[in-house]
Amino acid sequence: MATMFRSLSGFNYRIWFAGALVSNVGTWMQRTAQDWIVLTELTQHDAVAVGIVTSLQLGPQLLLVPWSGLLADRFDRRKLLMATQGAMGALGAALGIIVLTGVVELWHVYVFALLLGIAAAIDAPARQSFVADLVGDDQLSNAVALNSASFNSARLIGPAVAGVLTVAVGAGLVFIINAVSFLAVLCSLALMRKRELRPRTRLPRKPGQLLDGFRYIGKRPDILLVLVIVFIIGTFGLNFPIFTSTMAVEFGAGAGEFGLLSSILAIGSVVGALLAARRERPRLRLVILAAGAFGLACVIAAVMPTFWTFAASLVLVGFSSITLMTTANGTVQTTIDPGMRGRVMAVYMAIFVGGTPLGAPLVGWVANAWGPRWALGVGGLAGFTALAIGVVWLARHRRLRFEHVGGSRIRFSLVHDETAALPIIAPAQAAEDVEAEEAAVQRS
Repeated sequence: MATMFRSLSGFNYRIWFAGALVSNVGTWMQRTAQDWIVLTELTQHDAVAVGIVTSLQLGPQLLLVPWSGLLADRFDRRKLLMATQGAMGALGAALGIIVLTGVVELWHVYVFALLLGIAAAIDAPARQSFVADLVGDDQLSNAVALNSASFNSARLIGPAVAGVLTVAVGAGLVFIINAVSFLAVLCSLALMRKRELRPRTRLPRKPGQLLDGFRYIGKRPDILLVLVIVFIIGTFGLNFPIFTSTMAVEFGAGAGEFGLLSSILAIGSVVGALLAARRERPRLRLVILAAGAFGLACVIAAVMPTFWTFAASLVLVGFSSITLMTTANGTVQTTIDPGMRGRVMAVYMAIFVGGTPLGAPLVGWVANAWGPRWALGVGGLAGFTALAIGVVWLARHRRLRFEHVGGSRIRFSLVHDETAALPIIAPAQAAEDVEAEEAAVQRS
C-alpha cells in the first residue's frame, strides 16, 4: 500500500493531489450535465450535437499544440496553471448563469465549449509536465498513475451527483458548483512550498523551438508507436459521453441512470490506475496488450442485453482504457529529455484528445444511423487495430517471434533491436526493462 501511494509523501504533491481531486469532481459534474442537456433539452436526442460539443472542447488542443507546449517549457508552470484554472472556473460560472436564467441555446453551449477548449489546450501540457516539478524521477511514474486515479475517482462521484442534481434542481447549478470547485486547485497552487519545487532550466528564446518537439519525437520510434496507439484509441474509442448517453436512451433510462453509468465506468478506471501506481516502471508491451483488451471490452459492452449487464461491462471498458492511457503517459514522461517535456507532452495531449473532433462526430453519426451498439463496435475495431499495429512494431523493432513447439504450445520470444530508442532519464533501467520484457514474454 505504501508503494502504491509513495508520491503522496511530498507536501507539494499531496496538496496538489487533494486540490485536483476536488476540481476533477466539479469537472465531471459539468461534463455530465452538459452532455445531458444537449442530448435531451437542446436537441431531440441528437448524438451528433454531443459529438460537436466534444469536438469544440477538445479541438483546440490539436490546433494550439506548438504554442501550448512551448509555453509549458518557457514559463513558470505554477503561475501558468493558476491563470488557466481561473479562466476555466470563470467560464463554468458564466455558462451556469446563462442556464439558470433560462436563455441558454445550443449555440451558447458550442461557444463555451470552444472557449473552455482553448483554456484547456494551454492548461494540459503545463499540468502534465508540472507533475515532474513536484516529485523526483523515481516517483514520476507513480505520480502520473495517481493523477489518473484522482481523475477517475472524481468520475465515480461527479457524474452520479450531477445526474441527481440535474433532475432535482437543473444543470445550471451543476455548472456553478464546477466553477466553485476550481478554487480548490487554485488554493493548492498558492499554498505550495516554492523552495521544494524541483529546479528546472527555463527554455531560452531561439529560432525553431516550435518544431523541436516534433523533431525529437521523429527520432524516437518507441514514442511514435505510443502516439499512434493513443491517437487511434482516443479518436475512435474514448467517446464515452456518446456511448453512455445513447445507450442510456436505448434502455429508456433517465439522467440519474446516465450519471450512474459514468460512475460505474470509473470503477474500472480507478482500479486500473491504482494497479498502474504499484508498478515500478511502465512497459511498452503493456500499452499494446491494453489496446487489445480495450477492443474486446467494447465488443462485450456492445452485445449486453440489459441496462445492468451493460453497466457491469463498463467496468472492463474503464479498466482497460485507463491501463492503456496511464501506461502510455508514464512511458512517455519517464523516457523523454526533461528539457523537451512540455513540448512532447503537448503533442501527446493533442493526439490524445485532438483526434476526438474527427472521431466524435463520426461515432455520433454511427450511433444515429445504426444505433449505439454499432458505435461501441467502432471502439472495439479501434482497439484491435491498435493491437495489430503494436504487434507489427514489436516484430520489426524488438524482433518478436512466434514459434510452434509441438501440440498446442506456442513460444513467444522478444529480442531487443539495438537501433530502437531507449529511455533517456534512466538508460540503465531501460536496459533492465528490455531484459525483463524478454523473460516475461517467454511462454510454452
